[in-house]
Amino acid sequence: MMLGLNMKFAEHSTSTDLDSIPSTSDLTELIRQRACFEGFDKVGIVRCERLDEEGRRLAEWLSRGFHGEMSWMQRDVEKRTSPIEIFPNARSIIVVALNYFTPTKHQNTPNTGKVSRYAWGDDYHDVVSKKLHALLQWIKEVVPEAEGKVCVDIQPIMDKAWAVRAGLGWLGKHTNVITPEFGSWVFIGELLLNLELTYDTDRIEDHCGTCTLCIDACPTDAITEPYVLDSNRCISYATIELRTPDLPKTIEENLSGWLYGCDICQDVCPWNRFEQRTSETRFEPRGGNVDAVLTDVLGLSADEYAQRFRGSAMKRAKLSGLKRNAVALMSKVERPKSKVQSPTTYDVKL
Repeated sequence: MMLGLNMKFAEHSTSTDLDSIPSTSDLTELIRQRACFEGFDKVGIVRCERLDEEGRRLAEWLSRGFHGEMSWMQRDVEKRTSPIEIFPNARSIIVVALNYFTPTKHQNTPNTGKVSRYAWGDDYHDVVSKKLHALLQWIKEVVPEAEGKVCVDIQPIMDKAWAVRAGLGWLGKHTNVITPEFGSWVFIGELLLNLELTYDTDRIEDHCGTCTLCIDACPTDAITEPYVLDSNRCISYATIELRTPDLPKTIEENLSGWLYGCDICQDVCPWNRFEQRTSETRFEPRGGNVDAVLTDVLGLSADEYAQRFRGSAMKRAKLSGLKRNAVALMSKVERPKSKVQSPTTYDVKL
């Protein structure tokens, strides 16, 4: 098959356009191109296998209680380390990254609460999932016996580990995946396939160097050591996942204006100077999702909450959680300063 015409083929073809099923290498390249056509910014393809080393690190992290009250993380550990437990016929994993950066800035006003950048637009679960399902449908048209399973954060699969294995980026000291092209402003998803493909074997080396900006900037010292995050100390965990009626004192006293989530460790990362605006319009900020007026949040009824945050990742915190966070912010007359330092004093391998 002449690969010079592959992009046109990837856009329009079905199995009826082919005299025969493509070879493994050609099919792999066509899938990669089709994934880009669907809008993904990075694509890696790896063999489906157990994550033994990553599984050991996960077990240690759980044993230290760093998952906080996210008890669901202790369930299905075997599934997290072995994707065939999720999809028994899996042979290959297509790992994708989708840039979500938009250049809007926070207002940083006392009457508003900051929202993490990932939740400014439409819910990434829906956006990434639709793109992966479209990719799977296309693969089935080319290879009728193809079967697959789409995974976008909800399924018990180690997204970051697979992104690193697929060569999309490296795991930063703040525990987010960093890509050379887009920094850490990317969503990750996987498509488990029952097809044997040609696999990527090159990984991107760790380019964090001696930089500790993310560690030093965290106002609650949640990054206990490079590459290790204690959720119990994390503002994002507390404002999104924690279901207690009140925030822990150490969190409440160091919210730094955050209502939902926290981007401090990513905002200071030198690699995020290379951010590029996303081409996905559904990630453009919704009204009130960059900075939420605190009195508006406190005044929301259940119906108003459901309507306002329909199709938004912010619904993860529940209405009670958003109101709890708003109360905590309004109780502070003056916000503490986060421990941000200049990146120019660090040796970062750019």
